[in-house]
Amino acid sequence: MPRTITVNDKMQRNYSYELVVGVGDFPSEFAPALTPPKMLELGVFEGKYLNDCTDEFPETWFENAKISEKPSIENNCFRIKSRQPLSVWKEKGWIVEPDPRGWFQWYCRYYIGRRIAGVDAFQIKRWRAFTRHKAQVEKNCDFMDLDCRSRQRQALLQWAYDPFF
Repeated sequence: MPRTITVNDKMQRNYSYELVVGVGDFPSEFAPALTPPKMLELGVFEGKYLNDCTDEFPETWFENAKISEKPSIENNCFRIKSRQPLSVWKEKGWIVEPDPRGWFQWYCRYYIGRRIAGVDAFQIKRWRAFTRHKAQVEKNCDFMDLDCRSRQRQALLQWAYDPFF
């Protein structure tokens, strides 16, 4: 039975969507290594992401999340700057409606069960293309040298890839 989520946060008002599949029910071509709550716990987007969305997602996601009112590299897993202004995201075509915060917001909503055929296919294609960064880290870094290519490792984390290899 579908469940309706209604969003009222700083970037969306009266946006509703249906949860039509179970949590984490993904097609075989989409196999992220990390869940949204794990990503928030490890430290993504300098802690300044989903801060005003806590009503949309399960409370448990935020129990151990590294979030703050102001962005700080101290909140990032690899302690590096990892944010660009939203204007850059829009300019590059990285924002796809109905998710004004980008890929991670799409992933959070997809993870809990929202489905939008064209949008989902596009975002999964983007996620799959990101694997090139994992290949670059594997090629250029010694095993478990987490200081090697920390910017790419942070990016991998922010795209639900395991950056610890």
